[in-house]
Amino acid sequence: MPDSDLILIALNESIALNLLDRAVHVKFRTAIANNIQNLNRLLQENNPALLIIEERFNEHDGIQISKELLERFPTLPIVLYAEKATPELFKNIFREGLSGYLIPPLKTDDIIDAIESSLRKARRTGDWLRREVKRTTASLKKQAQLSDAERARFEAIFNNIHDGVMIINDERIILLANPAMCRLLGLNPKTVIDKPILDVVTYPELTALLTRKNDDEVHQYYEVGFPDGKVGNAQLTAIQGVGYAFTIQDITYLKEMDRARSDFVHTVSHDLRSPLTSVIGYTELMERAGVLSDNQRDFLKRIQDSIKHMTSLINDLLDLGSVEAGFDTRREYVQFEAILRYTLEMLQGQIKARRLKVQTEIAAVLPPLRANPIRLRQLLDNIIGNAIKYSHSGGEVYISLYSEDDQIILTVRDQGAGIPAEDQAHIFDKFYRGRNVTSTVAGSGLGLAIVKSIVDSHQGRIWVESTEGKGSLFCIVLPVQAEPAQMETKQT
Repeated sequence: MPDSDLILIALNESIALNLLDRAVHVKFRTAIANNIQNLNRLLQENNPALLIIEERFNEHDGIQISKELLERFPTLPIVLYAEKATPELFKNIFREGLSGYLIPPLKTDDIIDAIESSLRKARRTGDWLRREVKRTTASLKKQAQLSDAERARFEAIFNNIHDGVMIINDERIILLANPAMCRLLGLNPKTVIDKPILDVVTYPELTALLTRKNDDEVHQYYEVGFPDGKVGNAQLTAIQGVGYAFTIQDITYLKEMDRARSDFVHTVSHDLRSPLTSVIGYTELMERAGVLSDNQRDFLKRIQDSIKHMTSLINDLLDLGSVEAGFDTRREYVQFEAILRYTLEMLQGQIKARRLKVQTEIAAVLPPLRANPIRLRQLLDNIIGNAIKYSHSGGEVYISLYSEDDQIILTVRDQGAGIPAEDQAHIFDKFYRGRNVTSTVAGSGLGLAIVKSIVDSHQGRIWVESTEGKGSLFCIVLPVQAEPAQMETKQT
């Protein structure tokens, strides 16, 4: 606290200095600074209650000195002494925040009044500052108490979330992990914090999700099976300014419901397929029972075609049910381009029948895919088969296969009738067919639903770009996952 009785006077040697010293000394103690160095020393050692400084002190500008001192001692009241009053002087005094001024002729009462007025103003400012500091301190303490309560509330909610939740930063370092996530992944909650997530999460399906580089695509969910039989739905969501929220939802019960539904469809389909096989067998024996008329042969052919269509539909339902129910668990490392070439070879009969020109662009070197080769073949049969089926006779089909950013990308483009814009959101639904597809084009509306299910089961993505009357482009993206040897090396 400043000594309220000490007034520091910084004036050049003159009659005015002697007069000021005697006048101020009537009521206050005084100290006199003869130069800048002496002024700085007295300010540091004595911490005076007020400073009186001359407009031109020791060949220096008193206003400028005052400005610099107020930056160091913002609560110090400063009174300027000047020989002559001018508008410019008053302007500078108020602009720089000085407390007052003294102009000759000087009277003792005027000097004391100017000093006391400045001191009262300084005390009011000091009292106000102390109140504000006290109020702000109390507010900060209250906020700290609230923050502690909010933090405790957050931790209680976070730790009791049924789904697994983990917060990681942009460098994929673990910041938070709730008990549910630690139980799912077999982690120790006391040692997992501040570790790179790829050092503790080794499931191939999850590492594929966590190493995705395009933040616009991190909302895609990945499905992962755990050794204890549980099935999780994993998702990575960007959080601005933090990093990512990595969540795993336990969907085991949903898979069990799907499995029960698929079991029902599977059983019914098998029960239907057996009598259909018998019917088709008997129709083939009809000609051995006697000579048939032309009408009878036509009727038999219609029956056989209908039964073949029903059998194909049942087979599609069985395949779709198996994939959706999670029975499609077979995984091995395969070369997708080899399956693509085999598929094209098997479809050569249909390609030639429709006089189509199929152009392929397959990258020379592609990484292996961890996938079910039978399902990939089924995927290609449906997606390329559709391009052939819906192309105009004599048209072209363009197929490309390449890798980019740990992903394999397949595109299939045709020059067929295209898909109306209003149908494009539904073409992957079961039994859905575009409104511009004529009844003469065979199909059950399950082909693309099967393709979508296979892509989803491999943690991939599929979409279509189409213009009615100009053709369609289907794009499939499948993630490349590290081979087992690479994963084991990383863990060790």
